[in-house]
Amino acid sequence: MIAVRDPASIHQVDIPIDGGTCHGRWHFSFDRYFDPRWMRFGTLRVFNDDTLTPGAVWPLHPHREIEVVTYCAGGEFRHADENGEGGVLKEGWVQHTTVGQGMWHSEINNRKDAPMRFVQMWFLPSAPGLAPSVEQRAVEKADRTNRLLPLVSNEDRDGLTILSDARVFSSFLEAGKKISHPLEEHRGAYLYVLSGGPVRVNGATVLPLGAATLSDAPELSVRSDADAELLLADVLLVEEPSS
Repeated sequence: MIAVRDPASIHQVDIPIDGGTCHGRWHFSFDRYFDPRWMRFGTLRVFNDDTLTPGAVWPLHPHREIEVVTYCAGGEFRHADENGEGGVLKEGWVQHTTVGQGMWHSEINNRKDAPMRFVQMWFLPSAPGLAPSVEQRAVEKADRTNRLLPLVSNEDRDGLTILSDARVFSSFLEAGKKISHPLEEHRGAYLYVLSGGPVRVNGATVLPLGAATLSDAPELSVRSDADAELLLADVLLVEEPSS
């Protein structure tokens, strides 16, 4: 079963932060945004596409018990925690953070002359009370061209290790090219057209900045009508908690 999300259906928000503003496209309920239809998709709990103005800083704030994946979609992203530790991501690079027992961190536009865009995904951890950690990986455009490159995974050694039943892939898909990804039983796919497109996902058209969920299908198939940047989350479809 496939469900296509029109770009206009994804919540948009503008928030003043230190030194500037953040424009967000929030796919699931987050902070002041609440939509009971979009609380999570399997182990994927948050999927935020945020753009910070030049020099802007999302100041130190706390989190607990989440696995975080950050993908830099443009500019330079800088992460810092309460100990000053972190790193700089350039376009296409990825960072994985185990928040576990708790961490204060901030997201920073490392440049004062250009905006910075990043996608941040939160996943349900495989166990509580994990020790906090941060790691990152440099990725070049050629590495992900016309293929689904594993960025983080709970089982693929080619990606950063995530402590959640989830995998994240990136792809730069050239016009007319096709990629596919097998889906095991009880798993689903969340595909986002980060830029370019449109693309066709299992025959359905997904517009630029749109998304699609896929479940109860043996395979995800994507064909691009124009060059497109894609992010894919492959997740365990956990049951919703009973009320």
